[in-house]
Amino acid sequence: MSLRFLPASTNAVLVELPDLQHTLALFAALQSEPKKQALASVRELVPAARTILVHFDPQHADMRTLCTAIAHLPLEQRKDTGGEHIEIPVRYDGADLAEVAALLGIGAEELIARHTGQDWRVAFCGFAPGFAYLSEGHPSLDVPRRASPRTRVPAGSVALAGTFSAIYPDDTPGGWQLLGTTETRMWDLARTPPALLQPGMRVRFVDITGQAASTEVRAQPQASGAPADTGPASPALIVRASGLQTLFQDLGRPGQAAQGVSSAGALDRGALRRANRIVDNADRLPVLEALAGGLQLQSVGRNVLAVTGASGPIDLARRDGSRAAVAREQALALDDGDTLKLGWPVAGMRSCVAVRGGFDVAPVLGSASRDTLARIGPPALQPGQHLPIGKAARGATAAETGLEPAASLPRPGDTVTLDIVLGPRTDWFTPQAVALLVGQRWQVTPRCDRIGLRLAGDTPLARAQAQELPSEGVVAGAIQVPTGGQPVLLLADRPLTGGYPVIASVAPHHLDLAG
Repeated sequence: MSLRFLPASTNAVLVELPDLQHTLALFAALQSEPKKQALASVRELVPAARTILVHFDPQHADMRTLCTAIAHLPLEQRKDTGGEHIEIPVRYDGADLAEVAALLGIGAEELIARHTGQDWRVAFCGFAPGFAYLSEGHPSLDVPRRASPRTRVPAGSVALAGTFSAIYPDDTPGGWQLLGTTETRMWDLARTPPALLQPGMRVRFVDITGQAASTEVRAQPQASGAPADTGPASPALIVRASGLQTLFQDLGRPGQAAQGVSSAGALDRGALRRANRIVDNADRLPVLEALAGGLQLQSVGRNVLAVTGASGPIDLARRDGSRAAVAREQALALDDGDTLKLGWPVAGMRSCVAVRGGFDVAPVLGSASRDTLARIGPPALQPGQHLPIGKAARGATAAETGLEPAASLPRPGDTVTLDIVLGPRTDWFTPQAVALLVGQRWQVTPRCDRIGLRLAGDTPLARAQAQELPSEGVVAGAIQVPTGGQPVLLLADRPLTGGYPVIASVAPHHLDLAG
């Protein structure tokens, strides 16, 4: 069997295999093989149709050694161990049902019969939390994605693309062919695990077209960190103004790839660590990530805060009416009633605010981070919200460990240089496009957020290969290139998998700067 090892970053490699069966066999081998020597460096696996993205710790193994170890793994034909069986009731009323039937040269009734006539197998998860790629359906069900993706596909839509079927867990954009709808929830944070479908499960679709609709009321999970009816008596912070967007962020939630969830986490991890160490917290505790300026926090009781990240003015309004400008990157003592106000940054875009003791916010899947794409974790702060302060154990202090130096952040009009790693799909582009990637300036457009930065250049990047790329895992920092040739730099809240070729990725040591 031939394997191709394609660099995805300095800490990730994309393993390309001949087909899905070989991919699942290698995935099983990587999961079952005793973690020793180079394989002990593996941190997370993201399987897809013909690839596995392997995240690893470069301090424990270099890429060449790891690839050699993977290449020598014994692969056995995947055995059908049965797996849990789930039936999904479907109303076959999808917008593309008739078109797909015509494409296959059959009637709609025959299409439904083929879709429901055998078990499907959950091969892997990706794209969005709870989005499962179902394989091993009827051999004739092989259809292309829509030429123009929809901007919104309703939650519960049952769809086909290529040889896979899937169910959209939430309202998202999508280019799959829609056959019908189901009321079965694919993703529910009140359930353990939240994703209904897990790799290895068997799924049978059941036609309920024409039956009465269910009156089930779907309970929504309570938002973590929401304000109580009255302010807490213990030390806390009150949000007097929330700015453009202020989110709880920590070091993220790695290890959830099996459910289609990326790690997310703070965009400027160095700033997060510095803020926590300044106030004597452990690095892992959540902070507030404030976009631009406008955040105002009033102290209930005495608190110690630190603001790191972007450069800009901070105003401290004392309860007695006095005001003073205070500096970032240092401990700030607030008395009861004092209010801290973040001005508009002069360099950088995001500030991290830590409080001694940490914010008392409930984690979701092991993290307090807000994933804006997956909509997991506490929602954005709102004016009037009370933020309880925890009693976290003391962490390593700045005096004990020293602070990593703050990066020199860009000012409006600056040109920022980011180190990149070519691959994994550099060969999908012309030599001229690769030269243009590093040879011309790229403007950051207003269409940017925690998911990614849309860039614009004078000359688009031309492909050498025009065929459709099956979805595969993408790393933070991946530079995807859609059909139009203008790249998108993916950040922390990226989807776990993507279908556009990645020409290169920003090196991990420059991800904070990109954020």
